[in-house]
Amino acid sequence: MAACADQVCDWLAGQQQAMIDCLQALVDTDSNSYDRDGVNAAGALIQSWLEADGIECVWHANETYGDALEARIGGGQQAPVLLMGHRDTVFPKGTVEQRPFTREGMKAFGPGVADMKSGLVLNCFVLRALHQLQQQGKMAMLPFPVVALFTGDEEIGSPEGRHTIRRVVEGARAVFNAEPGRISGNVVSARKGGASFEIQVQGKAAHSGVNHADGASAIGALAHIITALHGLTDYEAGVTTNVGLICGGMSSNTVAASATAKLDLRFVTLEQRDQAFARIEAIVAAEHVPGTCASLILKSEFSPFEARMSEQLLALYKQQAAIVGFAVDGEFTGGCSDAGFTSSMGVPTLCGTGPVGAKMHTDAEFCLLDTFVPRAQAVARSVLMLAAD
Repeated sequence: MAACADQVCDWLAGQQQAMIDCLQALVDTDSNSYDRDGVNAAGALIQSWLEADGIECVWHANETYGDALEARIGGGQQAPVLLMGHRDTVFPKGTVEQRPFTREGMKAFGPGVADMKSGLVLNCFVLRALHQLQQQGKMAMLPFPVVALFTGDEEIGSPEGRHTIRRVVEGARAVFNAEPGRISGNVVSARKGGASFEIQVQGKAAHSGVNHADGASAIGALAHIITALHGLTDYEAGVTTNVGLICGGMSSNTVAASATAKLDLRFVTLEQRDQAFARIEAIVAAEHVPGTCASLILKSEFSPFEARMSEQLLALYKQQAAIVGFAVDGEFTGGCSDAGFTSSMGVPTLCGTGPVGAKMHTDAEFCLLDTFVPRAQAVARSVLMLAAD
């Protein structure tokens, strides 16, 4: 497979401008998570590039958010290798009109340019490189399929995409998730898991001056709940809780009859997750102010991406990156991704294999374009070395 890897790398070496052109087209397509048409338009672009090379594409329909696009090459009876990424961004529809793709030398800017439209382009070109050399007879058929999966709702917790991911990834040999490479140049070898909750508190309204004692303040109860929830944070263990949004009441002279809050929980292991869930449920269930009651609604959840699930792939990727010409290591991050789903299924996973980027989810987000080719080469070589094994 070494000769095949060299041929794939040679082809990719000549694709930098084509990669940049595709990235510009993708960035200039609004695709906020809640903009289903925009997310699917981004998918249609990817489909057009792959089908132009004769790569088979199929859609997995979702009810609410963007559909998932699957592309597949190769055959054989062995377990597949997955290249994965999400098409949705956090930026609202209309952002492209105000702030389209721009460049300053080899640094590119625009909504989602790093998180993670550059990674989607990288996966496309890795798939195209492997497919073209097979079609030209310059490389033997891979003993396993290589599947690229492009989902549409990761930024909001993959409420629908997670089901497609689990179906497609079940029994896979390995997953390379093309989230942006860290600004250090590293890939991501572990991530926290996370969950988002909504807390709803019901109380009893009363005039705060005339009959204050007849009321039961939902805001007062929520204040107690928030204090208790924030008390669960344990920096040494890596567990954090954060109520980042609250609302409630009707006026300053009315005892609040209702209040709501949004809670973010982060954890490192599944054991921590179970412990935190139990403690959160107990805090919310308790009556903190007589006459009030509260309920807890789980809105979204990511499984943790534990380091043990990346060890072998990271070693392989580092070896192939060194051959290409760059040094890399694994890095832990508190952010969640779909890598948590695949690793929790027992599938070896490596994340952050996309081009290097930084300042994600801000107007200053950027991608380093000169990392496109070498990082695509490292992924392609890693896939081929899995075939050699």
